[in-house]
Parts: sequence; C-alpha cells; structure tokens
Amino acid sequence: MPTVGLGLWKISNETVASQIYQAIKVGYRLFDGACDYGNEVEAGQGIRRAIDEGLVKRSDLFITSKLWSTYHAREHVKPALQRTLSDMGLDYLDLYIVHFPFALKYVPFDLKYPPQTDDGHGNQNTRANVPFQETWEAMEAVYNEGLVKNIGISNIGGAMLYDLLSYAKVKPAVLQIELHPYLVRNQLVALAHSEGIAITAYSSFGDASYQELGFKADSPSFKPLLKHDIIAEIAKAHEKSPAQVLLRWAVERGCAVIPKSSNVDRLRQNLDIFGFSLSDDEVVRINELDKNFILNDPAKWINISIWAN
Repeated sequence: MPTVGLGLWKISNETVASQIYQAIKVGYRLFDGACDYGNEVEAGQGIRRAIDEGLVKRSDLFITSKLWSTYHAREHVKPALQRTLSDMGLDYLDLYIVHFPFALKYVPFDLKYPPQTDDGHGNQNTRANVPFQETWEAMEAVYNEGLVKNIGISNIGGAMLYDLLSYAKVKPAVLQIELHPYLVRNQLVALAHSEGIAITAYSSFGDASYQELGFKADSPSFKPLLKHDIIAEIAKAHEKSPAQVLLRWAVERGCAVIPKSSNVDRLRQNLDIFGFSLSDDEVVRINELDKNFILNDPAKWINISIWAN
C-alpha cells in the first residue's frame, strides 16, 4: 500500500473524476473511497480515464472502498461489494474495509443508495443486532473469492481489535483510524503494529475537514491544527507547510495518510513529505498537543456511542 493517497470523502460528484485523474498525473496511486461517500461511479470514471490514456495500469493503483453499516449482515456483504465494483467499473478492490463497527438496519439498494444514515423512508436509521463476527466472516468469504486483495477495519479500539483477532481466519491487513496531534493514540498504533496490521490515518489536519460540516470548538482557546503556533514554527524551520509537517508526523509513526485537496499544487505538496525528518524534540512537542479529541464520533450524527467511557 502506498504511503500517501488521496482521500475521496466530501469530494463532489461533479469534480471527483477530474481530481483523481489529476492526482494520478502528479503521482498518486492510492485512492481511498467508500460506498457512503456517494461518488464511486464518478471516481471509477476518473480511474478509467487514466488507464485508457495509458497513464497507469490497473495493477499500478491501490483502490480502497468500505462496507457501509446497512450491509453488515452475512447475506448483504457480497452484494454491497459487487455494487461498489460495478459502480467503479472494477474487477477487484485492493482493500475493502468495514467502515464502522456497528450495524444499521438494512436498506435495499432500490430504496436508497447509498443510504448513509437514512432508513430509506426519510428517517434516521437505527442500530441492527448483527454480530461483528458475522460481518467479518462474510468479509473473509469475499477475500477468499478473490474479489478483494485485502480486508480491513476502521474506527475500532483496542478491545474490539483483540476480540476480532481471536476469531479471524484472515487477519485484517489495515486499520484505518482518525489520527492527528489532537488524537495521538500511541497505544492503539503500537497494538496494531505489533500484530502486523498497517495503519491508515485519516483527518490528518484535524478539524480542517470538519469545518464545512459545522464543527464548533468546545473552548474559545481551541486552535485549528493547521494554524497552531507549534506546527507553524516547525514548518518554518523545515521550509515546509503546516500540512506537510502534520503528514510527516503521521508517516514517521509508520502510518499511511490520505489527505484531500482539489488544488494541484497542494496535491504535489502532500506527496512531497519524504525529503525531511522531524527531530525527536519536534515529535515530542507535537505529541504534547494530544487532547484525546475525537472529531468523527457517531454519537454526534447517529446517536451510537462507540467511544463511550
């Protein structure tokens, strides 16, 4: 799996094909999508254009998608994957991830697709009692069929990871988690790596991705990560941007990153994070920003408290 990819969350249907095409032109090979993002048809068009024009072969690319929570039941996992493959015009995925560790009640494709948090009738969906083991066994089945090259999980903590490893016949290849200096997660990163599980970090710029969703800081003293004095100071010392410092911090922890940008210059900058290293002191100063601050909390948008404590 490449170390730096393009995340497709919140990229509009109108622009995602051209953004993928441009990203491939500047060197991106990892693309992180999901059924829930609602842009897989157009994402597939961008991939196909690049392949048809000879910029890349399919085997050069690493394409990720995710199983949405309405399709956790054993009988729904394969059809959900097949819908993604059909929409994207692909024969296989390089990585298929269980998006969240909870199931929602099933919504048929012809009622609403992707359903997101809707029950198909304009109401908020509710939790379904599908054991995660059932979902994982169905993920293993599509892996064994060769429809996906790897399977993984997202948005789970250590206790659930230990449980999954107790019954998994196919170990998850990747754990995708929110990870930034306000949410350092040293123990979870160490646990995954100790089990040979790669980590993909999302929301590397912290609150930046959530501003357009109405994010409001709980405290007037809250500083956006991209504008934080410490990040800016370190960036200046290396003649890099704050975004490059944040990405480098994650990569030096052994994590892949999937930042989003519609600007070609920033796409290039986000790839250009391998020509410098952070000092031990700089890493310590960044780590000290940790607040255990989770931005992607389902309790806020569907009232399911997976991070309850």
